Amino acid sequence: MIKATLYRQLISLAVIICGIIFISLGLLLPKLLLPIYEKNIYQYLKQPLELVGDSTIQDDFEDIAYLYVVDGKIIVSDNLDDIITLDANQIFNKINNEYGKFSYLGKTYYYYNINSNYINKIAITNNDYLLEIRYDVMKTLLPVIIGTLLIAVGIIILWANQVVSKIYHLKEKVDNLDNDDYVDKYKYMVDDELSTLNKAIDDMKSTLKKQEEYKNQMYQNISHDFKTPLTVIKSHMEAIEDGIMDAQTGGSIIKEQINKLEIKVHSLLYLNKLVYLKDVEKKDEKVDIKSIVKSSVDKFKIQRPDVNFTVNISGKTIFNGTLDMWEAIIDNLLNNFMRYALKEIKITIKNNKITLYNDGPHIDPNILNNIFTPYKKGIKGQFGLGLSIVKKTLNLLGYEITVNNEKKGISFIIK
Repeated sequence: MIKATLYRQLISLAVIICGIIFISLGLLLPKLLLPIYEKNIYQYLKQPLELVGDSTIQDDFEDIAYLYVVDGKIIVSDNLDDIITLDANQIFNKINNEYGKFSYLGKTYYYYNINSNYINKIAITNNDYLLEIRYDVMKTLLPVIIGTLLIAVGIIILWANQVVSKIYHLKEKVDNLDNDDYVDKYKYMVDDELSTLNKAIDDMKSTLKKQEEYKNQMYQNISHDFKTPLTVIKSHMEAIEDGIMDAQTGGSIIKEQINKLEIKVHSLLYLNKLVYLKDVEKKDEKVDIKSIVKSSVDKFKIQRPDVNFTVNISGKTIFNGTLDMWEAIIDNLLNNFMRYALKEIKITIKNNKITLYNDGPHIDPNILNNIFTPYKKGIKGQFGLGLSIVKKTLNLLGYEITVNNEKKGISFIIK
């Protein structure tokens, strides 16, 4: 692999492009201008031809030779041998049109022929005039072309220097993503793609910082959430060992705390599992949630016999997902309702939409948007994983869930 800096690559690319342009102009421009040069030569030959007569044909015409033919008699200018080393008859054999060109001994000759009133007048010259014109044109154009290319290369060098400087700055920012003491003093004068990337890095750093703070807070909350039942278990075991509490009572309390701890562990494992299910399963599977809802309602009725459960189902009850996923969704929502419902919980399934309502207290608007965040404090300072599991599972299946404060109570809407 060839190691080369971006700056050197850009400069090399600019030099190569300019070289190609220069060479192309050197090769193509003369060919492109040739028809124009030849048109000028034909005009140069034609204009004085009308004035040529048998009395003037013997004069010295310098770079143009003339042939005058009348009544079979051929008169040529004195400089014909200086222009071309062919005799008049050989020249006539090569002339077929009013004007044109022919090659002889590696040189190109141009002619113009006027034939009228039994008089044939021919003007002929070699390509010295064309070469002279070409030289004059290139002598004029080349300095302009070279100057333009040098200015272009200079501009590209300045631009490349700025681009490389911005890239080094972006690399420096990426290297200092985890450095809170880093101060960015670089200012972008142009709002381009690199400026957009710079803003994206700033946003990423802000997001990473928030995620780090969130993780630290979550770890603290998880530790606290696990520490409480463990402390209760330890204290009751010590009480049983010291004879302060009988084994049956203490065992019952310990068993209850172990069950709570088991639920928390399962919730954490399920939440972690959802991260790895995004591209694996189970979006294409279908399940009838009617039986799942009724089963969950029967299960939670026992916990809150004082609450009236109402289930209204109409239309299709087939949704994307698996039995396990929808059990986790419905159970976690109803488990949340158990803490806050006063007298009523209502579940409605209609038009591919599920609405779960309870008549509990309203949710503070300040925490409404974060209610599905794991271990984010919610109503009455409570926190946990249930609603986060609901949100992530539904997202995985292609559904969304919203929470609304109703006139009395709150509703969770899945669609």
